[in-house]
Amino acid sequence: MRTGNEPLTARSPLRMRWWLSIWGLIWTAFGTIAFAFAGRPGWAIACGVLLLIVATDFVLVVRHMRQGSRFQPGRDVPPYEDRGHRHGSAEDERRGSSDDRVSRRSRERSRSGPP
Repeated sequence: MRTGNEPLTARSPLRMRWWLSIWGLIWTAFGTIAFAFAGRPGWAIACGVLLLIVATDFVLVVRHMRQGSRFQPGRDVPPYEDRGHRHGSAEDERRGSSDDRVSRRSRERSRSGPP
């Protein structure tokens, strides 16, 4: 759940993921080639699959970096979890929601009659 202070405290791990992706691309490419020349097709396939996974992560990281720091999702993505329609907190349940308090007050006023 979002707290509302993300613009002030958020840190992006994209640059670290970019460097780790480069490191992974180098090692998985080296492993794929080395195991293929060594006659180990199973290990070469395993390194090749890891190479595809790391390459996919690299592409996604670069895409996110190019979107920029001010990228915001569309209108269909809410900025925070809507607690009013899902689950209220224990304090809200004890007090009752604000709508319940308003309706209770209006019922009390109607019972007491005009002032």
